Amino acid sequence: MLPRAASSTLLLAAATLWQGLGPIPRDTLPAELALAPPLGFPDALVAPAGNEFTAERTALGRALFFDPLLSRDHTVACASCHQPEHGMADPRARSLGVDGKPSRRNAPTLFNRGHASAQMWDGAAESLEEQALMPLENPDEMALPVDEALARLRTGPRYAQRFEAAYGGLSRDTLAKALAQFVRRLQLGDSPVDRFRAGDVSGLSAQERTGMWLFESRAGCWRCHFGPNFSDERFHATGIGARDGVPEPGRAAITGDPADRGRFKTASLRGLAFTAPYMHDGSLATLEEVVDFYARGGNPLASADPNLQAFDASPDDRAALVALLKALSRR
Repeated sequence: MLPRAASSTLLLAAATLWQGLGPIPRDTLPAELALAPPLGFPDALVAPAGNEFTAERTALGRALFFDPLLSRDHTVACASCHQPEHGMADPRARSLGVDGKPSRRNAPTLFNRGHASAQMWDGAAESLEEQALMPLENPDEMALPVDEALARLRTGPRYAQRFEAAYGGLSRDTLAKALAQFVRRLQLGDSPVDRFRAGDVSGLSAQERTGMWLFESRAGCWRCHFGPNFSDERFHATGIGARDGVPEPGRAAITGDPADRGRFKTASLRGLAFTAPYMHDGSLATLEEVVDFYARGGNPLASADPNLQAFDASPDDRAALVALLKALSRR
């Protein structure tokens, strides 16, 4: 018979595996996060007033990001849903929060959020500071009231002293700032596509160059996926998530405008090779499925975005588009 302590440990491990939570992902990001923009991004990161970049603040946010202390039952960290090994996204269609509760939407990548405007699939947050604490208080995610999170952080010197040094104290505002500063520093660029556009024509294969030509012409991908982040940062209805022709609330839940029903933010195309499954509900498992979806013009929806147009694509054309998308993930 196992000792009681060992038995309890096994029971806890079994419960965690049953919930599908698993261990907190390791921090495998580079030790130093560059401030300079990678190739493909013309502008440097800009920190908002009051959250200027410092090494202490970034390190503090990074420690918090990987710490399950910020979840109600100490089983979930920010990194549980935004995993370094999966492009700061989640390999599950829906992430699992405390008690194994599934989230409402697929966890998007956090790379290059500092170069973006609206945050979250429906644009619920206008800044990373505003977004940072939403998962903590969400009952389907970390389920921890911020006041309780602050109380935990104050109980020992591990974080209290670091907040004092970084921000002059611990508060709801500085907790949000620390997490936001770390996320703002996550950048991904300098892909073969960026080098090709900068003049290194040897960076892309013939198939990938065909994919770029299709992307920028007949396939029409450029209509929504443009700019350094390959996203217009706007909201479009594609029919994903609609049931019997009725779309989800989407952006309308934030704006109250019925015209925004079913609209979700255009995802960045960077790092896609690591961030499957795709779309706001994780309903498309592979990049091949994503290309097929857009080639047929999306799902039937009366209010579909006019930019969403079917296009003729042979098997070779589709393979070329997938190859281009994967090239945006290579270094």
